[in-house]
Amino acid sequence: MKEDQEKRKHSRYLDTLDKDIIDELQDDGRRTYSKIASKLKVSEGTVRKRVKKLMDMDVFKIAGLIDPEKYGEHLLAVVGVQLGSHNLLENAQKFSELNGVISVGIITGRYDLVCQVLFDTPDGLINFFTEEVSKIKDVKSTETFIIYKAFNWKVNLR
Repeated sequence: MKEDQEKRKHSRYLDTLDKDIIDELQDDGRRTYSKIASKLKVSEGTVRKRVKKLMDMDVFKIAGLIDPEKYGEHLLAVVGVQLGSHNLLENAQKFSELNGVISVGIITGRYDLVCQVLFDTPDGLINFFTEEVSKIKDVKSTETFIIYKAFNWKVNLR
């Protein structure tokens, strides 16, 4: 718990160089540290240390993202969730561990949580509700929004 608080505290203080390095790697996660260093006019060692620091603080992760539109047969949806209590953090964590969930956010408005979900088959959504969501006792209601076509939506399958 204390370690998580420490990481969050430090992540709020990214300087311009940290942000520039992140921008470079978001453009191309395979870009070499030497190319980034040359462009930003710093040493390669500085870039390497900054990237390590950002990764150690869980601020940044280099990952392969997919475009669901090009992934093949799939069903991409957003699920709004109303809870029966205000155990937002606990329930968000539970949802984040369900099969098919890409991400979960605690939000304002008529829902308490919003989940991005991705399935290989249309049956994946039925299974998600009957086998996964049904395990969470605090769910009052849900509303599902099927995404027919997504633009600029890249996801990590883990």
